[in-house]
Amino acid sequence: MELPIDYATLRVIWWALMGVLLIGFALTDGFDMGVGALLPFVAKTDQERRMVINTVGATWEGNQVWFILGGGAIFAAWPLVYAVSFSGFYLAMFLVLAAMILRPVGFKYRSKRHDPRWRSFWDWALFTGGFVPVLVFGVAVGNVLQGAPFRFDSDLRISYLGSLLGLFSPFALLCGLLSVSMLVLHGAAWLTVKAEVGPVTERARRFGEIAGLASIVLFAAGGFYVAFGGMGFRLEGLTDAAGPSNPLRTVVVAAPGAWLDNYARHGWMVLAPVLGFAGAALALLGLRSDKAALSFSGSTLATLGIISTVGLSMFPFILPSSVDPRSSLTAWNASSSHLTLFIMLIVTVIFLPLVLLYTAWVYKVLWGRSTTGALTTNPDLY
Repeated sequence: MELPIDYATLRVIWWALMGVLLIGFALTDGFDMGVGALLPFVAKTDQERRMVINTVGATWEGNQVWFILGGGAIFAAWPLVYAVSFSGFYLAMFLVLAAMILRPVGFKYRSKRHDPRWRSFWDWALFTGGFVPVLVFGVAVGNVLQGAPFRFDSDLRISYLGSLLGLFSPFALLCGLLSVSMLVLHGAAWLTVKAEVGPVTERARRFGEIAGLASIVLFAAGGFYVAFGGMGFRLEGLTDAAGPSNPLRTVVVAAPGAWLDNYARHGWMVLAPVLGFAGAALALLGLRSDKAALSFSGSTLATLGIISTVGLSMFPFILPSSVDPRSSLTAWNASSSHLTLFIMLIVTVIFLPLVLLYTAWVYKVLWGRSTTGALTTNPDLY
């Protein structure tokens, strides 16, 4: 059966779609988690904390669906990547899921009792549910850039040689802190848009400025390390972009600064890191000038630019191996079949626009600032 889109093109499309889903998760559920991480610090009274929680209370469940879609896309389009990452990083994934489980429980249980200690406990649970996943996601990206300790044998059986503590290397922790600062900035910007103007938004602006500066410094430090100190990966020889999904057919070498190769070949890619720096600067300008729309637009662009920088720097790699570069997974050797990718693309073309339109409609209907006054008049609020 002759399909209208060739295999190599479909692989690139699904690599891009995986990026879209991960960025969609960071842009939507990212500010939810950023707000959670800020909750104990920007809101001092019970009324203020309830108001902050309700800035995301109506949409956080829908935003979290992007995370599920991303995991589903990896499973369906990149089964080898799913097998390695979800088995090798099992304990880290469990840590993320345990922290994320605290969020729905915290949202639902926090206001069930008036005991201050009860509410304080769930406030810190919401903090944990926001801070820990963001940190671990960033650490995971740092490990992907450095290569994960796995290999395939001749029968394509996976051996993972790492440990949970081994994931937290200095560079991975730097990436984790960048992830935290990036999404705390995004959460602070969201609060300036959605929270009642007053002490909470003032505190959010101050914390957002710190997070914005940290994002710029950490992004620059990470880029400097990748360029001059870190090991990257590159393909050697001829690569069949439409070949079978078998990583052992690929010749890969590890080399210092290899993650900069794509920028030499495709100059337009430099727009991604420029967008990361410019977006953070715009967010800072918006926070300091008390322009909520500018700060949120800037944090959105910063998140888009920083995540895109990682993806474009690594292409076509998805998950390189630090112990056996030949086992590295790329867009050309780790995908599902040609027919599977094509059928999934048809489904995505039909349903993804519907999801986006519905999401936009929900935000339009629920738009408006969360206020402390509404807490006494609306029984449906958290």
